[in-house]
Amino acid sequence: MNPHTAHPTSPFALTRSIWQNRELIFQMIKRDVVGRYKGSLLGLGWSFFNPVLMLTVYTFVFSVVFKARWGTVGEANKTEFAVILFVGLIIHALFAEVINRAPGLILGNVNYVKKVIFPLEILPVVSMGAALFHALISIGVLLGAFALMNGFVHWVVLLIPIIFLPFILITVGFAWLLASLGVYLRDVGQTIGIITTVMLFLAPVFYPMSALPEKYQNYLLINPLTFIIEQSRQVLIFGKLPDWRGLAVYTAISLVVAWVGYWWFQKTRKGFADVV
Repeated sequence: MNPHTAHPTSPFALTRSIWQNRELIFQMIKRDVVGRYKGSLLGLGWSFFNPVLMLTVYTFVFSVVFKARWGTVGEANKTEFAVILFVGLIIHALFAEVINRAPGLILGNVNYVKKVIFPLEILPVVSMGAALFHALISIGVLLGAFALMNGFVHWVVLLIPIIFLPFILITVGFAWLLASLGVYLRDVGQTIGIITTVMLFLAPVFYPMSALPEKYQNYLLINPLTFIIEQSRQVLIFGKLPDWRGLAVYTAISLVVAWVGYWWFQKTRKGFADVV
């Protein structure tokens, strides 16, 4: 197969590629997850132990040392600051892991570009799958901690996949874009870590939206993390239904970003073999 051949860019072609390569995607996700802990004593157990340890530390530092409270008094009585904080950190960690890895995906798999016929477009999907595995483990730990602290779990937690789906789409869309740019502009890989760190502090991870003056709150919504963090807290912590209208708008934007990212990746991939 000629690496310079034009590749399909339609949403249908994307869906078909993911479906046809689903077994390969699953095997590569499994290899990524298992390979991360290869040689360690606890092995895959670290994926559970790490969030448990971090949530324990957050609970001690923010609840015992700083005696921090979130928002109004009523909200603070329902759950602890550390648990609310943990939701934001899970969302950011999922986004940052995929985005930070994206610029190096092609450069780290040169043999797939030059030597074999390989669906390069699935690499960001594999990266997302591995990051999502760890995010789901962290959410399980979060819900376990919430149940211990409150004695119940809200039934609306069943809606969390609906909130995560558009977030996954927009993140993979950015990953396709960055995976391509990382081949041609090596500085992208050096700067993206700084950008994701800035996004951490420009999202309501450590503070509620209500802590900001109203005129600044809309600017915070430009950050793709903000809406998902807020809606995840509503569902996981406060037991409220998500903002369906806002979710519909976010989903529409996510679909556009995902397609644009995929389109850019497919249009530029024919030059990968000449650059890597």
